[in-house]
Amino acid sequence: MVPHLKEVIGAGGELSVNERSLLATAYSSMVCTRRSSLRTILSIEQKKQPRVNEEHIATTRGYRKKIENELEIVCSDVLDLLDGSLIPNAGTVESKVFYYKMKGDYSRYLAEFTLGEKHTAAVSSAYMAYKGTSKIATDFVQTEFAATHRLRLGLALNVSVFYYEILNLHNHARHLAKRTFDDAIAELSGIAKEPDDESITIIRMLRDNLFLWTSTDSGQRGASTQATLMEKLSVTY
Repeated sequence: MVPHLKEVIGAGGELSVNERSLLATAYSSMVCTRRSSLRTILSIEQKKQPRVNEEHIATTRGYRKKIENELEIVCSDVLDLLDGSLIPNAGTVESKVFYYKMKGDYSRYLAEFTLGEKHTAAVSSAYMAYKGTSKIATDFVQTEFAATHRLRLGLALNVSVFYYEILNLHNHARHLAKRTFDDAIAELSGIAKEPDDESITIIRMLRDNLFLWTSTDSGQRGASTQATLMEKLSVTY
């Protein structure tokens, strides 16, 4: 599938909505398993295990480097397609949002494990794609799409994760996720038609992240925040 889509892209054509979705799904499948494996390996390496065999440590480290190299190749391939063809040839606001978000996502994936100059470049690329000087900034998306639109929700979700996990701006992450969640719930209460399954899934992911991120708050404040979020979502669903 990817080779065929690359042929379409290479010919200068714009992908259809279906082709765009297939491209994103294909690359997502390439990175998801590897990112999960990398997190598992990093968790093992960070644990204190004084009696671990040196050969085992070397094997684990070698496997980690292999996964990192594979991830870097896939992410770089996606970013080359985005910068070289997909973003310049995007003819609609929705396609531009989709591709800038995709660029932010794959730059963020690189930032998760790269070091030094590569890490700095990946962080900068993600920031610029998500919310920087590109014409598809978050505020623009909010004026173009409804609060329950899957692209608006997905962009806000991933930007909040970028704030929390990469930039360590925890308050910014919680604020963006909470505002997006509240806006979506408020809109849902005033419309007759339920949003698509993808939008509902993202709303739940925002809620789950807020549960996780507010769990570090002490005492009743954290419990109260979580109870309020659950009450809002249970009323809608």
